[in-house]
Amino acid sequence: MGISNALKTVFLLTLLTGLFLFMGEAIGGQGGMLFAFVLAMGMNFVSYWFSDKIALQMAGAKEVSYEEAPDLHRLVEQLATYARLPKPRVYVIDNPSPNAFATGRDPKHAAVAVTTGILRTLNTNELAGVLSHELAHVKNRDTLIATVVAAVAGAIMMLSRMAQWAMIFGGGRSDDEGEGAGSLVGSLLMIILAPIAATLIQLAISRAREYDADATGARVLGDPNALADALEKLDARVRVVPMEANQVTAHLFIVNPLSGGLSGLFSTHPPIQERVARLRRMAMQSTGYGVTF
Repeated sequence: MGISNALKTVFLLTLLTGLFLFMGEAIGGQGGMLFAFVLAMGMNFVSYWFSDKIALQMAGAKEVSYEEAPDLHRLVEQLATYARLPKPRVYVIDNPSPNAFATGRDPKHAAVAVTTGILRTLNTNELAGVLSHELAHVKNRDTLIATVVAAVAGAIMMLSRMAQWAMIFGGGRSDDEGEGAGSLVGSLLMIILAPIAATLIQLAISRAREYDADATGARVLGDPNALADALEKLDARVRVVPMEANQVTAHLFIVNPLSGGLSGLFSTHPPIQERVARLRRMAMQSTGYGVTF
């Protein structure tokens, strides 16, 4: 991960955690903050150990053996060698929309999943670009970062709903500083704005991760243009054949699998045009690229 994006990620993760603890304190004082901390630790523990299984199951991914998909296995194995990573488990999602993602708490417990649509849409060199991008997520430990971010952001949403119920039934803080119309307005703003802020922070981290994975994957493969070509194809095809993915796992995929909805500020991915432009500049500024499969 680039230094600037790494620092940005650390800052945003700290901000996200601070927002979570602030919400806990606002709802229940010191006890609420302690509850929020314990809740966050519990969610992170569960997501750390089981997030890969949950993500793969939600995506409908099925692990395939070498005999079932020899070409795909050989390609993943070769790219993992280039990236100096253990070969991840290989999964296929029976879906006509072209996409892919990686998951796992560390390189030794990683998995890559591709849709049947991407296998039909991309040529071998373009598919290698996509798989290199996914292996870059594993190499950069992005899959773990995404797990932590999703867990904390999800917990903030949970606290926001708890605050709503507390207001309805007259619960929450009752100290002198927390009484009156000012407290009511503040609570309403927290309930409305905290989940939005958490979402924006999560999306900012996701975008930084995608840019870094593009660059790292291009270096692993030795051909930025392969991934650039693949992204252009995927972007065009996904618009025609969107994927019915869960909003919780949408940020994992190499291109946004969801059709319509909010874009720009609320997009889980950077603009495809900007990602492609960066890769094209990378190819022009470097020498020795052009590995083909």
